[in-house]
Amino acid sequence: MDSIWQALPRPFFALAPMANITDAAFRRVVTRVGKADILWTEFVSADGLQSRGKEKLLIDFLYSEEERPIIAQLFSGKPENIERSAVLCAELGFDGVDINMGCPDKTVEKQSAGAALIKNPSLALELIAAAKQGATSASRRIPVSVKTRTGYNTHITEEWIQLLLSAHPVAITIHARTRKEMSKVPARWEEIAKAVQLAKNSGVLIIGNGDVKTVAEGRARAQETGCDGIMIGRGAIGNPWVFAERTPDVRERFTVMRQHVSAFRQLLSAHKNFTEMRKHLAAYVKGLPGAAELRVELLNAETLDGIDTILTREIDKNSY
Repeated sequence: MDSIWQALPRPFFALAPMANITDAAFRRVVTRVGKADILWTEFVSADGLQSRGKEKLLIDFLYSEEERPIIAQLFSGKPENIERSAVLCAELGFDGVDINMGCPDKTVEKQSAGAALIKNPSLALELIAAAKQGATSASRRIPVSVKTRTGYNTHITEEWIQLLLSAHPVAITIHARTRKEMSKVPARWEEIAKAVQLAKNSGVLIIGNGDVKTVAEGRARAQETGCDGIMIGRGAIGNPWVFAERTPDVRERFTVMRQHVSAFRQLLSAHKNFTEMRKHLAAYVKGLPGAAELRVELLNAETLDGIDTILTREIDKNSY
């Protein structure tokens, strides 16, 4: 059941789950231009998946076979909903299910989920046990992992990670900041090194997360800390080539932007507002000649067709 994890290179590189970023369209582009070793979906409410609103949420679990291995991420403070949703993730064919225990969003925390679980260790253990029950009772068994932070207000890496290790998830991804720190301070990779030592001989993989912008930097962090894998998040926004370790020319950048818009249109436009593409477009053009003017033009476009027209013009302008 854990074979997909054991088959990954060391260190392996993962695309981080980011709300309203790592949707099916973006993951398809990343997979096409330079795939990560393992991918995560955006996080999805396990409570919502067990409600009448289930159908609207399932679009966030859309994936292609080319993306494998791919992990479905859930959040909830209710073990019964985590268990049922883990069964669903197995039935949908995912290669694993991950529980978010690090999101600092207040709406998520009010549901006793995300980073709030760092303050509720007994519930955290219940959720892992429930996910394991669901993920192994389905006809297709899948492993369970966790993504978290190093603490809530202060770093409690030893106490918190030891607790999670006692539940034996297949992997723990650690964002090397507390909930209080958000992303306002540099990631504290010395905390990842502590977690690696705690996990030694446990069989649980440790994935480091925080401020890694390139694969080369990730390799250095893995060497420094001994972690098994590196997760890249913000470094991939506007740069789906990050895992391929190459820099595209201007024409390719615009061509891939257009492919991204096309994938959004094909996969998601019936379910999501095209304005969700804006953060991607702004990131893609950063650093290009005339970036400021082009960013304004793209962000002011009122339709996907309008965006496509601008990108087609830029592709033609940069043809040679």
